Amino acid sequence: MHALVADHSGELLGLAHFIFHRSTISIAPTCYLQDLFTLESARSKGVGRALIEQVYQHARQAGSSRVYWHTHESNKTAMKLYDKVAEKSGFVVYRKLL
Repeated sequence: MHALVADHSGELLGLAHFIFHRSTISIAPTCYLQDLFTLESARSKGVGRALIEQVYQHARQAGSSRVYWHTHESNKTAMKLYDKVAEKSGFVVYRKLL
């Protein structure tokens, strides 16, 4: 697990957690952006974009060929940013809680 934070004058504005894992479709490790959070007061100010760009940089350095993440369909504010920095995969996630 890796973590990044965004701060301004000692105030935490946001964070990102990401992991690298193997895949059956790629020799290179894949990067999963597990958590991305910014304070509401920091939204639409470039904090989320900067954190995502830093994850991209770490993934490149690790030799990853892609970064991916999930978000809830109701997360419209975040999706406006995501549509600018990545492409939708078209996949739908299914799960079964045990």
